[in-house]
Amino acid sequence: MLKKNLILLSLVIILVIFPIIFIKDAEFGGADGEAEEAITEINSSYEPWFNSIWEPPSGEIESLLFVLQAAIGAGFIGYFVGYMRGRAKKSKVNS
Repeated sequence: MLKKNLILLSLVIILVIFPIIFIKDAEFGGADGEAEEAITEINSSYEPWFNSIWEPPSGEIESLLFVLQAAIGAGFIGYFVGYMRGRAKKSKVNS
C-alpha cells in the first residue's frame, strides 16, 4: 500500500514539475478565460446573461479566495477519508 502511494505521489510531483521546467514562457490560464475566448470566437456579439454579484477588488484577493476554497475542500475531503478509514478500522477490531 505504501509503495503504491509513493508511486502515485511521485507521478503527481512529476506532473506538476514537468510543465514548469520544460515549457518556458508559457501562459497558464484558467478555464474561465478559455471558455470566454471560445464563446467570443463562436459568437462575437454574445453578451453574458448574468453578472457576478460581487467582484473581488484585485486579482490577489481573487487568488486568495480561490486558494482558501481549495484548502477548505481539501481539508474536508481529508477529514472525511480519515474518518471513514478510522471507522472501518474500528469495526474490524470490534468484529
